[in-house]
Amino acid sequence: MPTATLTSVLPILDLSDFTSGDAERQATFVTRLREAAHHGGFFYLRGYGASPAQVDAVLQAARDFFALSDEQKHAVHMAQSPHFRGYTAAGDEITRGERDWREQIDIGAERSPLPQDAAAPAWTRLQGPNQWPAGLPHLKPTLLAWQDTLTEATSHLLHALALALGQPEDRFDAAFADTPVQHLKVIHYPGRAQGESRQGVGPHKDSGCLTLLLQDTQAGLQVWERDGPGVAPGAGRWIDAPPLPGTLIINLGEVLEILSNGYLRATIHQVVSPPQHVDRLSVAFFLSPRLDAELPELVLPPAQAAQARGVDRDPQNPLIAHTGRNLLKGRLRSHPEVAERFYADVLETYGVKRGDAARAYV
Repeated sequence: MPTATLTSVLPILDLSDFTSGDAERQATFVTRLREAAHHGGFFYLRGYGASPAQVDAVLQAARDFFALSDEQKHAVHMAQSPHFRGYTAAGDEITRGERDWREQIDIGAERSPLPQDAAAPAWTRLQGPNQWPAGLPHLKPTLLAWQDTLTEATSHLLHALALALGQPEDRFDAAFADTPVQHLKVIHYPGRAQGESRQGVGPHKDSGCLTLLLQDTQAGLQVWERDGPGVAPGAGRWIDAPPLPGTLIINLGEVLEILSNGYLRATIHQVVSPPQHVDRLSVAFFLSPRLDAELPELVLPPAQAAQARGVDRDPQNPLIAHTGRNLLKGRLRSHPEVAERFYADVLETYGVKRGDAARAYV
């Protein structure tokens, strides 16, 4: 498959244009955001509110965690958490039936588990506390502060997206009020020798609303461009999205594709493993509406409605408008050990077979 390597293929936006209070800068940002979200679904973002010192602290905390012994990391293994929180070793997470060569720790909002009884939907089990490794007292405050910083940035982005879609600026506020789903993945991609699988993480769409990705200095993220200048009809190509200092990578998740009937695009992407003796770090933040939210499709302005492409229909990845059910679908298929330990009673409901709980997207 062809690959484009020019950084300029992905647009670069500056969130401070929207938060500046200057009407002209705000309008320009909304226009550029509409174009980026409609055509590619991926872009770089500057001015999102984090200081260089905070970025350095987050990446150092990631290095500190992955420098722990296997015994220390496995003490907080995800297999112990019905909330899909904790450590996953390289090869233990699956995308499209193949093992991803990355290790990671998953962190969410620090909330108490929701009450469970026979009538409680399975997706309510997703809420609960994190697992924190002993011996790294700075990890918790550093990552939760990062989560707060990016939640605020995402709130501004959602206001701008609402305006870009011809909606009131506060259109999404109620769905994200009080208990939005906050999810951090702190990820380490070990290098791989020539001849080994290069799947750091396989091709997938994100199941939430917006993803904000911090990358270190090692490239590896690729975005699937299925149409555009220089792309033959039906061919598509992978676009490299290398790190740019001072930026995050932003991409849209399935929730926004569903709400806009495909006017906004949740785009397939992957990570290619670095070469042997080279490591890659990234910190991905995913924000979704409250677990119980089921948002109705937006009524778009006529010109945008005419450009809506419809929601992608993939038999391996059915999209569900309800937040909790859509998120649980992805978790069950990616983490078979957790699925079979804590969700055996609902696997068939979500189209997952016992002993085979990993057949679709992250």
